[in-house]
Amino acid sequence: MRQLWLDIGNTRLKYWLTSHGEMQANGAELHLQSPADLLLGLVDRFAQFSPHEIGISSVLDKASNQRVQQILSRLNIPVRFASVQAQHQGLITGYDNPKQLGIDRWLQVLALAGNAQDGQQNQYCIVGCGTALTIDLLDNNRHLGGYILPSLYLQRDSLTQGTKGIKIPEQAFSDLYPGRNTSDAVHHGILLGLLGAIEKIIAHNPERKIVLTGGDAPVFASFLQQKTELILEPDLLLKGLMRFFAKPE
Repeated sequence: MRQLWLDIGNTRLKYWLTSHGEMQANGAELHLQSPADLLLGLVDRFAQFSPHEIGISSVLDKASNQRVQQILSRLNIPVRFASVQAQHQGLITGYDNPKQLGIDRWLQVLALAGNAQDGQQNQYCIVGCGTALTIDLLDNNRHLGGYILPSLYLQRDSLTQGTKGIKIPEQAFSDLYPGRNTSDAVHHGILLGLLGAIEKIIAHNPERKIVLTGGDAPVFASFLQQKTELILEPDLLLKGLMRFFAKPE
């Protein structure tokens, strides 16, 4: 069975095509706050994949998701949206009101829940390096909650809007040396602050496995890998999405 998976985030739309669980194609597109318009241009491409069904993770509001559903209905196949659950396949969600937890974070947690081996409890610190930087703590099947921080680029945009003349160098986040110009001072300062937050969590939870996912994961990994063992999982959300729709064994 060929399955098309969509992750509609705040700034990008990512897709994967799998056949019997094996990756066949994938891609990512900026949607510039208009994912429905982007989908209109992608429907023909998706039709060429000949998927049998579509599973979606979407951070959009209800009206926007209805528009997405309408556009994808042209493919004449089942379209299903993942939703946060208080409990699902053993995972116990850590929020008092699970509906307030972002579907992207929750699926990343779901992907790793219950991965204990040989009776040992697996403890994870899951760092999502996307539009926001998110940190979630997981003890085997129990999500403990987490943290949300402005990402590298949200912080940069916030600072540069109020600071005239700051240009964005190509290697803006390549090192942590003290900036000798305002641009480097801004970019290195932002990176230093986010790394400090992650390292604080690591220091308080030294037994946890650190999992990095999202587009900026390699940036953070390059600075953290000397201090702790890291796991890079670029398609962690996909794994959670596939697990959400998997039939219980």
